[in-house]
Amino acid sequence: MTVVIDLITRLPIEIGFDENPRASDTSWEKDLLALVKPQTLLLLDRGFYHFQFWHQLREQGVDFITRLKKRATIQVEAVLTNSYSLRDRRVRLGSGTKKTPFITLRLIEVRSGNTWHSYLTSVLDPAILPPYVVADLYRRRWRIEEAFNVVKRLLGLSYLWTGSLNGIKLQIWGTWLFYGLLVDLGDAVADEMSLEFESISLEMIYRGLYHFQVAHHKGLAADPVKYLAAEENRDLGIFKAQRKPKLKLIIAPFPDATLRGEPFFFEPLPKIPLTTGFEP
Repeated sequence: MTVVIDLITRLPIEIGFDENPRASDTSWEKDLLALVKPQTLLLLDRGFYHFQFWHQLREQGVDFITRLKKRATIQVEAVLTNSYSLRDRRVRLGSGTKKTPFITLRLIEVRSGNTWHSYLTSVLDPAILPPYVVADLYRRRWRIEEAFNVVKRLLGLSYLWTGSLNGIKLQIWGTWLFYGLLVDLGDAVADEMSLEFESISLEMIYRGLYHFQVAHHKGLAADPVKYLAAEENRDLGIFKAQRKPKLKLIIAPFPDATLRGEPFFFEPLPKIPLTTGFEP
């Protein structure tokens, strides 16, 4: 099963199912190429680490962000930023063969403690996609994992109800359809409480629907959004505990002069692209 999710709405854009239990991420490349439109930015996991696929995306006017594989051979073409906690370089990867043709990408490396995190993007101009924005966007790729966690653990897609192929497809479609309704409900509750979506728990909204149903049958509630957002129902646990405030996201394309070795933190961005995920 593969799913493409819009990072702004968190809703599934495309859901795919393959009967072959040995199917891998690369088997979905043609479907993904047929789906995405020009000026789309894809967040890809390393299952889509395929140079020919990357070339095909760029030919369609589609850009991407992914992670660099360990022991990858790179050739540095230009150094854009080089500081204690950040390196931004334009590099060439590949061996020139048909399987691994040469491709020029940007390699962004961000230091966190003693660890360097490496990201690749096809957007070569840091003025269009600054290095810390690349790291922030890829951090949000985890939303695809959160979506799979909700549908598999909370909504029960980890277990198949039938051996019938048609029944399996109906279960997959029905579960993701309910997931979309749950996200829309969570978004409405967040708006009612004047909070960001990240501040509420989808799991507790799902579990709170039982309490709304009981109150509705007693004639005590009619609107699930107002019920779940009501002050007197905060014991349902919908509102997450507040964490430490985050610092402002650094959006300078060449941030040497602004960093001075300080750690980085992120704020939500107004425009976020698509993320893809594959689950066996």
